[in-house]
Amino acid sequence: MIRLLVILLLCLAQLSVCNAQTVTKTHHSKAVKTDQVSTGTLTIRKPSYVCISTDGDQDQLIMDGTQFTMTRGGRKHVTDSKKNAQFATFQAVLTAVINGQPIPAGDDISTVTKGGQQIVTITPATGKKRQMFTSFVLTIDSKSSTFRLLRMNERNGGYTEYVFK
Repeated sequence: MIRLLVILLLCLAQLSVCNAQTVTKTHHSKAVKTDQVSTGTLTIRKPSYVCISTDGDQDQLIMDGTQFTMTRGGRKHVTDSKKNAQFATFQAVLTAVINGQPIPAGDDISTVTKGGQQIVTITPATGKKRQMFTSFVLTIDSKSSTFRLLRMNERNGGYTEYVFK
C-alpha cells in the first residue's frame, strides 16, 4: 500500500512539473513621470495555465483554462474567455504557444517574424469601449517557443510590459 502511494505521489509530481522564468514588470502610466518596475516569476503548466506573479504575489495575471484573473494594486479583475472575445483570442494564442502548436489565424491577430522571434499582436475589433486593453503584443522565441515579452496596451495610453528571462 505504501509503495502504491509513493508511486502515485511521484506521478502527481511529474504532472505538476512546470516551467518557471524570471520576469520584470514595467507599468507605464501617462499621468505618472516614473514607471513602476518590479520583478517576479512566470509559471506555466500545460495545457492552459499561466501565472505571472510580481511584487511578492501582490500583482498577478493568471490564465487558468478559460478564466483570467488580474490582481493589480489590491483590485481583482476576473473575466472568462467564453464571454470576452479579446481574452478568447489571447487564450488561444497562449495555449498554442504553451503546447507547441501554430499560432491560430484570425482577423484580430497579426504575426511577424524578426530576428528569431515571433511577434504576435492581438487587437480586438473596434467599438469595444469597456475593454481594459487596446491590444496585446506577445514576443516568442522562435526556436524554443518561450515567452520573451508581453505588452498589454491600455485604453488610457499606458501599458504593462513583462520581460521574461
